[in-house]
Amino acid sequence: MKQNNSILLSIVIPVLNEAEHIGKLITHLWENSSQKYAIEIIVVDGGSIDNTVAIATDSGATVFHSKKGRAKQMNFGARKAKGDILYFLHADTFPPKHFDSHILKATNRNYSVGCFRMKFDSTNKILQLSGWMTRINLRICRGGDQSLFITKELFVKSKGFNEGFIIYEDNEFIGRMYQMTTFTILPYYVSTSARKYKKNGVLKLQYHFSIIHLKKLFGTSPTRLYEYYKRNIE
Repeated sequence: MKQNNSILLSIVIPVLNEAEHIGKLITHLWENSSQKYAIEIIVVDGGSIDNTVAIATDSGATVFHSKKGRAKQMNFGARKAKGDILYFLHADTFPPKHFDSHILKATNRNYSVGCFRMKFDSTNKILQLSGWMTRINLRICRGGDQSLFITKELFVKSKGFNEGFIIYEDNEFIGRMYQMTTFTILPYYVSTSARKYKKNGVLKLQYHFSIIHLKKLFGTSPTRLYEYYKRNIE
């Protein structure tokens, strides 16, 4: 673990029963961060009943506890963060080598919010196409699995994630970013797990995610979106 008194980048990871992935991710972050920059890894637990917290602590992360819900957990982590740049990351998404350098160079060029391109850890052609499309700088091509960096100044100005959303919180937030400022896509790839697609089926999950997008577009409430998700997605 790198030791530096000047924290520049705060990585915020919301978790709930992620013992299978969290240790691997934190190790990956330490091993792939640049020696030039100081990072802190904040894990915000929403009430795990497995070994997530112990593994995260042993791996060198700072662990906080908050109410369950990714929006609530990410907002909580942002409040605890010491860095001027926030980097929100899912527990099963692995950033590229020197990810911190790429992010900080982007913010130094006055890009205040953005993400990486993404690829799934799958050979499925549909998922490979979905990953390819993440290079396109359109709101519809965005999602939380691509990770998200943002200056703390802009995050505070935006008032953070909308805690009314139990799902879709990343998309709702990114939508506001596209309205507020220039959103940038860095030309490097995060690798994210296709576990939910494997569990639900690729076409089935793509279909239901599309319906959720459409429902949100036509004004469906966050509660109704979550009800649809719970009925149709495992």
